[in-house]
Amino acid sequence: MTATVEEPRTTEPAAPAARRRRSRLSREQVILLTALPALVAITFALWAWWRASADLDSIESRQLAWGTLANLTWQHIKISLVTTAFVLVTAIPLGVLLTRGRFRRASPLVVGVANIGQAAPAIGLVVLFAIWLGFGFWTGVLAFTLYGVLPVLRNTIVGLQGVDPTLVEAGRGMGMSGAGVLFRIELPLAVPVIMAGARTALVLVVGVASFATFIDAGGLGALIQTGITLFRTSVLVSGGLLIALLALLVDWAGRVLETIARPKGL
Repeated sequence: MTATVEEPRTTEPAAPAARRRRSRLSREQVILLTALPALVAITFALWAWWRASADLDSIESRQLAWGTLANLTWQHIKISLVTTAFVLVTAIPLGVLLTRGRFRRASPLVVGVANIGQAAPAIGLVVLFAIWLGFGFWTGVLAFTLYGVLPVLRNTIVGLQGVDPTLVEAGRGMGMSGAGVLFRIELPLAVPVIMAGARTALVLVVGVASFATFIDAGGLGALIQTGITLFRTSVLVSGGLLIALLALLVDWAGRVLETIARPKGL
């Protein structure tokens, strides 16, 4: 009788890779990435159901019309995204510069000035810049940029300073230039911290963009202003709720980008 030799079963090579990808996300991150959009969707659906069934007067119906809401939401998103772009273009290069050579001495001073910009009331910055530069979209962008620059600037500095010096020395020992070490070692390792600052800044900007309506720059803050001026609680609460949902959605999108941009192994 000849014994049959059973061939060893081959395991699927994709399974370990999939497990490694899943292990990159903690349980809390998975919950946040799945729960936030679900919460936003459910809350918005409940509000839309109320909007469709509520007995609204002519002013409330006009302010909460779907076309009006879509236009105000787009204005709010546009000023938030443009402001965030200016924040990133300004704060990240400045943060990199403040970790190089003799410019490190100026780091506490620059961060202190940026901290003053955020410590000042947002509505005060908006009004001051409107008096100085006039009303409009770009005045709001400038004021909100000063308000949102601190988290990105501080996180860029902290992220670069937190890179292991032995890795930097190893890169230089391999013959890399200063720029090569920065772009191939330091910045990739600092990306998670920088992205966390960018997400914080974006959420802050979405919130303070509500004041854009006071300088004719549009946005969902118009609902809050109308609700207060005309004593329409439904319009006031709807404006606050939609801004909060937009901030939560932006926070979720920032977490997704932060997860995607995180280097493998971190």
